[in-house]
Amino acid sequence: MQAIQMIATGSVDVLQIAEIAEPVPAAGQVKVQIRAAGVNPVDAKLRNRGMLFPDALPAIPGCDGAGIVTACGSGVTIFKPGDAVWYCNGGLGREPGNYAEFALVDEKIARRKPAAMSFNEAAAAPLVLITAWEALFDRGKLQPGHTVLIHAGAGGVGHVAVQLARHAGATVIATVGNPENENFVRQLGADEIINYKQKDFVAEVLRLTGDKGADVVFDCVGGETFRRSIPVVACYGKLITLLDPGNDVAWKEARERNLSIGFVLMLTPMIKDLPQARMHQGKILDQCAQLIETGKLRIHVSRVFALRDAAQAHRLVET
Repeated sequence: MQAIQMIATGSVDVLQIAEIAEPVPAAGQVKVQIRAAGVNPVDAKLRNRGMLFPDALPAIPGCDGAGIVTACGSGVTIFKPGDAVWYCNGGLGREPGNYAEFALVDEKIARRKPAAMSFNEAAAAPLVLITAWEALFDRGKLQPGHTVLIHAGAGGVGHVAVQLARHAGATVIATVGNPENENFVRQLGADEIINYKQKDFVAEVLRLTGDKGADVVFDCVGGETFRRSIPVVACYGKLITLLDPGNDVAWKEARERNLSIGFVLMLTPMIKDLPQARMHQGKILDQCAQLIETGKLRIHVSRVFALRDAAQAHRLVET
């Protein structure tokens, strides 16, 4: 089969197409003919910084995949050949990822693909859906009537977070960087949109909330955005981030406001080999699938590339 292999750490040039043997499913595994693989920022970070496990190279990148089950290992009872699945699995340097024609997935990790989704949409979805869900509901405890601020509302994680928060009955404020994204996020259901290049989001959020601040702030940007978000979280509210806040954070103000600070790295169960946490993430995908099937949640795919053009996809995602 054809696969993209990362042969070293570095620029996009280390991604090379290769011909390798097709994998054979072991007990409890399904063999998936991959119809599409997602490209996430973490793929590019791992290419630049190195895989998360020793002696991983050459490695097949890509955490997200969607495709058709073609074979089952012994003991498989959930799936059969011909079933369409989606999942987040591999690509970190231990198990092979999904920039390939076939992949092996534990049957308990794969989930049934929503019929309403194309394979391209399904492959773009698992990592961002699980990330947004864990941030809003597992860490943020978002409730109907809450106000939530979502930074980078038009991004991969942000655009599903806007929809999930809206469906949960929250008032949604989103930040974006240009008029095109303003229109996009408005169509997703955001109640208020702040173009951070034109207005100070701190002043705007306080104005929109009567100086109370947002009950939950979801930071998909990090750094200065995290630090400047502390004053716009309501007292006893929650500030959730996907990134390292850095070393110069005004923790005194966060403490005085009695804030709960949360971190989300949805890859932790895969990195630390936590089966129960991975099952929880599978249930998140099942809940999202119901929303997708009923038209309450959609995935926006901006570009599609051929397997051989993985380097071009990485160049784009790094912008």
